[in-house]
Amino acid sequence: MSMPVQLEFDFKFVSSVPQVAKQEAETCSPVRWEWVEASVWTERMLAALVNGVKGGKWYSLIDKVYDPRTLKAAWKKVASNKGAAGVDKISIKRFQSNAQLYLEELEMDLRNGVFRPSPVKRVHIPKDRKKTRPLGIPTVKDRIIQTALKMVLEPIFEKEFLKTSYGFRPGRGCKDALRKVDLLLREGYTWVVDADVKSYFDTIPHNLLMDRIREKVSDRKTLNLIELFLKQEIMEGMKCWNPISGTPQGAVLSPLLSNVYLHQLDLTLHQNGYKMIRYADDWVVLCRSIEEAKAALSLMQSWIDQNGLQLSLEKTHIGNWLEKGHGFEFLGYRFEEGRRRVRSKSLKKFKDKIRLKTRRTRGDSIEKIISDLNPTIKGWFEYFKHAHHYTFSSLDGFIRRRLRAVLRKQKKRPGSGKTDRDHRQWPNVFFAERGLFTMYKAYVTARQPR
Repeated sequence: MSMPVQLEFDFKFVSSVPQVAKQEAETCSPVRWEWVEASVWTERMLAALVNGVKGGKWYSLIDKVYDPRTLKAAWKKVASNKGAAGVDKISIKRFQSNAQLYLEELEMDLRNGVFRPSPVKRVHIPKDRKKTRPLGIPTVKDRIIQTALKMVLEPIFEKEFLKTSYGFRPGRGCKDALRKVDLLLREGYTWVVDADVKSYFDTIPHNLLMDRIREKVSDRKTLNLIELFLKQEIMEGMKCWNPISGTPQGAVLSPLLSNVYLHQLDLTLHQNGYKMIRYADDWVVLCRSIEEAKAALSLMQSWIDQNGLQLSLEKTHIGNWLEKGHGFEFLGYRFEEGRRRVRSKSLKKFKDKIRLKTRRTRGDSIEKIISDLNPTIKGWFEYFKHAHHYTFSSLDGFIRRRLRAVLRKQKKRPGSGKTDRDHRQWPNVFFAERGLFTMYKAYVTARQPR
């Protein structure tokens, strides 16, 4: 297992930052700063970020938010992400047709302190067969301003965040978190606290969250703008209401604000010597003994209670990943009996995608269907390639059976493609010759020495 990516502070594009600042940055911060918006984070701003500002707080930030260069850069990001129109029905395409005028209006509204966000359109997207997940769709204009705010605020808080958090952070992701978990398990941290907070994004207390932000930001107008977005009206059908807690899922600022709030939990566990790996509101604490795990859970429960959140008792447990039935799930994987497997929900979701693309009533040629399948299969394998190899051979067989059923239907023969005759008529090599990506073969190839 390879070591997790070690991220360092880097000033490659900054030519005149003092050498002392560079040395401090390289030794003290896990962040590479190449990702920051250069029009906001100039050489002077980056130097101040590294060396620290007076009182540890940042003033006069709102002018960075409404700077035309910031708004233009924010608009480019929003446009590249596409997305649906909000309640004002202004789509990306429509905004683009008159972007300069819209951006000038946003600048003036922010400069004069008269900007007010529009209601967020709430929709529900499928979570599984029985449940849905609420998703907020802000207007394009609101997404631009939130993106501009994020460009200004994110480096300030990134400098403080610990290496133990991986979710929605520049240069860090799921695979890095999984590598670190795997490394700690191999080092003997086999007892795991698997914790879950009930409806985290919907229950973050606004007052406590704003207190966290005020620890680093003292610009009143910027703080007021953040509060406007936190209290932004939600519209669902004919109903409208203002939330009293939480950050709306789907909002550009939500991931950053959620990390700001849980940073204190990261610090609490780290300062007490615990190994926690967190991806947004999904985290595990890895320990060497059950006693240590129980103490970690007690400390975590105390922090959760004091900070207006609630642990889900049915989803929070302690287990030893070496024992059957005592494993844990994290970022799509199931860790149990000393192995990594794909969790059942992730398997089901993948199979549902394959079923959708291999409906027997589909009229396309088998070559066209395989061409359509391959990106889905390759993408899934790339993420789950560290799972137990049995998963891949089993799924390869499932996919070929689905394709044989399609071929039977095209020949006007009923059946599900599971018979020996079907296998003889369309053997595995038949699909390989037509370019079907085979996960087990890719798994074996990846393990061979180069």
